[in-house]
Amino acid sequence: MQEKSRAKIIACATVAEELKLMGVEEDQLVELEFGLHNRPESLHEALQERIDSISGEGDIILGYGLCSNAAVGLSSPTRRLIIPRVDDCIALFLGSRMEHLRRLREEPGTYFLTKGWIKAAELPIAEYERLVSRYGEEKALRVAKAMLANYKRLVLINTGNYRLEEYRAAAMSMAETLGLRYEEIPGSTRLLRMMLDGEWNSEFVVVDPGVKTSLGMFLQ
Repeated sequence: MQEKSRAKIIACATVAEELKLMGVEEDQLVELEFGLHNRPESLHEALQERIDSISGEGDIILGYGLCSNAAVGLSSPTRRLIIPRVDDCIALFLGSRMEHLRRLREEPGTYFLTKGWIKAAELPIAEYERLVSRYGEEKALRVAKAMLANYKRLVLINTGNYRLEEYRAAAMSMAETLGLRYEEIPGSTRLLRMMLDGEWNSEFVVVDPGVKTSLGMFLQ
């Protein structure tokens, strides 16, 4: 990684999981809870707080994408910010924004999962479990299926960084419970590797100290 001793990485739990498997050390990584994705304003605030807490020189790399505009308006007075130019984390596991878009065009209504998502136990299965505790299993299942009415397929992304067996079982169970077709597709750590190695081409937003990120930077 470029300037490895000084660069810091702020990433959500799912991306952090992959980065650790790729050799990123704990003291280089600031990990944020996955649930913040469900509250973009809170995610934005948490990101800015973590950025502000990092003093000194060197780059700050965000293991995030645009993420419902949570990455808009971020800045650091002393460090450059480097952010993948992607809509959300899924593109980071598929290797590029173009591959993510291609997959969505190929079959809209796809819910993507990785090991990190399953370990975080977030939507959709966590929401279903909350509904069960509140309404009982029969009503919870009806509500969950209504929430996921636009989804037809659940896809487990295999980045090749871990053994899939235990996560496959959880993903298949989730798909069966929610009435979604289950598939597995190969992922790629290409974009994550570029992020770590300092290969910040047009697929990355690079923001100088004192400059705020803007929506337009991600739409280029």
